[in-house]
Formats: sequence, structure tokens, C-alpha cells
Amino acid sequence: MIKTLVPPCEALKLPVAKVAGTKDSKKLKCKGLRMELKITQPDDWHLHLRDGDLLKAVVPHSASHFGRALVMPNLKPPVTTTDSAVAYHESIMKALPTNSKFTPLMTLYLTDTTSPHEIKLARRSGVVFAVKLYPAGATTNSQDGVTDLFGKCLPVLEEMAEQNMPLLVHGEVTDPNVDVFDREKVFIDTILQPLIKRLPQLKVVMEHITTMDAVKFVESCKEGSVAATVTPQHLLLNRNAIFQGGLQPHNYCLPVLKREIHRQAIVSAVTSGSKRFFLGTDSAPHERRKKECPCGCAGIYNAPVALSLYAKVFEEMGALGKLEAFTSFNGPDFYGLPRNTTKIKLSKTSWKVPEAFSFSFGDVVPMFAGNTLEWQPSFI
Repeated sequence: MIKTLVPPCEALKLPVAKVAGTKDSKKLKCKGLRMELKITQPDDWHLHLRDGDLLKAVVPHSASHFGRALVMPNLKPPVTTTDSAVAYHESIMKALPTNSKFTPLMTLYLTDTTSPHEIKLARRSGVVFAVKLYPAGATTNSQDGVTDLFGKCLPVLEEMAEQNMPLLVHGEVTDPNVDVFDREKVFIDTILQPLIKRLPQLKVVMEHITTMDAVKFVESCKEGSVAATVTPQHLLLNRNAIFQGGLQPHNYCLPVLKREIHRQAIVSAVTSGSKRFFLGTDSAPHERRKKECPCGCAGIYNAPVALSLYAKVFEEMGALGKLEAFTSFNGPDFYGLPRNTTKIKLSKTSWKVPEAFSFSFGDVVPMFAGNTLEWQPSFI
């Protein structure tokens, strides 16, 4: 539902206009300068919460907007067993603000030695909802990841298909001979396509897609069997954002930002209304000192601004009427979970993103730090 807010006396003097991107039956009442968008509370289907003090610091930002989040397992040590996933779940619950209704959904970290029995335990736990594939060395804390998917993990993948346990894929090869900007495409050609052919019943989510190649691949697969999450950064930024005005470490993530033609392809896919794409922020907090250093780590912290940025993209494309499906429907439908019943409100009200969030252990710099955004979320 989209509406504007002004005194009723002013509303009577102005016409009614159709909202671009919505059905003809949906109307926008042009009552004034402030517009509101009411949507079902979204979920975040790709989130990094870390642990310890950093977990306690950042989890309120996600809990304030999202009903659920699929929490990534790349801790030190990684979350490789159901028991460790249950323990991590308990740590997150203890770190939540009082009276929070936020629900963390846990994942397991796939390794060369993960067993089919562990997948059965995960399914029975009621806490674990997916398994994450990190090619060894592909991104932050991925050194324990998979070295030979088909040679060492096929029995586990077969059990996942049997248990209807989705495989979440960091879709990049790690061969040093492959250009960093080509790693997603090569992964699709050499790993994903053969995997889908070999195990067509396995549900797969290609995480944080960055290329038109990924868009075409997902669209070519059977709907409901292969899907993709999309981040705010890959919708709004291209690779120039890493280098303009000097090196910008807080815009560095993996998979790395790509050319403008790829960004445009992802925006078009996401705002088309396709059910194959849904919200996954890949919000990845790092202390400023670990980003602004000689060997800065990859990851963009976007949890405080994600919904504002998604709304910005959909508004610019004239597709606000399709935002709710992307943020709130497509994800739970793919995972076979109920949609949230709570509503949130996005008000078109200017607000400034903090330059940094300061904690006792250091600063965390958010995406678009210091910039002014227009859409501001709140609960109804």
C-alpha cells in the first residue's frame, strides 16, 4: 500500500495519480510531499552477524527491520555441525534487544568432510535451514571451505536433495589464473551448470549475484529450484565506486563490484517482478581498522540502510509496487516458510546515514556513510 500524508483539507484539492510499476487498481493519492509505503515485514536471506562484541553491536540493526535472517556460518572456527549451529543460535538470541521478535535461521558451513548424517541432524534440529558452500579461499573466513565439490561432497549434496535442504553458493572459482572479475561466470560454467544437471532436485541459491551471466543462469533454471539473493551494493554501485576519488575500502566486497552493464542487468531482473530473486543484504561488518589498512578485508556493512536503498532502486525504476514481493514474499516462498504477518512502514523522509557506528572495540562504517537517504523504515 502506497500513500502520501498531508492534512485532509489539502488532499481534497489535489488529483489522484497512478503509481508507476503497480497494478492499475492501485492508486497514489497526491496529498502532499511525504509518501508512505506499507509492506509486509521483510526477511534478510543472507546476513553476517559475526560473534562476541561485534555480534552484540550489530544485531540490533538487523533486528529493528527484519523479521528473520539467514545467518552465515563463516565464523572462526566455522559453524560446521548442528551442535555448533544451535550454540550460535543461542548466542544470537542472548544478544538481541529486549522484546525483539527477530528470528535467526542458521546455516552449516560445508567442508570436504561434512557427512550425510550431519545433514539429517541439521534437518531434524528445527534451527538449521541451509548449507553454505564456500570454495576454499574465496572470501572472508573461507579457508576451511570446499576444495573438490564433486569429488568430496557428492554424498552430502545427495542427502541435502533428499532432505530438501538448500545449498547456498558463494559463486566464485578461486583459481589464481582466472581474472577476479570473471570468477563468477567461470563458476557458473564449470561448477553450477554441471551441479544442476547432476542433481536437478537440489535446491540452490546463488548468493549475492553480480553479473548478467548470473541473471541469465538463474532465469534459465526451473523456477522454485534455483534462485538468487541480491545485495544493495550490487544494485547501486559498479566497480568505479571502489576507485573514484582514491581507493574506497568500504566499497570493497566479494564478489567484487562489476561493470555498469552487469549492475543494470541485475536491477532489471530484480525489479521485473520475477520470483527467482529476493533480498539478501550480505551485510558484513568489519571494524574500520580492518578495512582501512594495507590489506583491507572484504565486506560492506549495509544492515542499517538496506531497506532504504532497496526502496531507492525500486522507486527509480518505477517499480515500488513490486518491492514487497522482492523483500517479503519471494524468500519465504522459496524456503517453504510462512510469510511474515507484521507490517512495516517506509516513509519518504530525508535522513542522514551516520559517518560510523562507534563501539567500545572500534568503529564500524556503514554503506553510504554520511550521505542523505530518502526512505526511512519503521514499524506500524
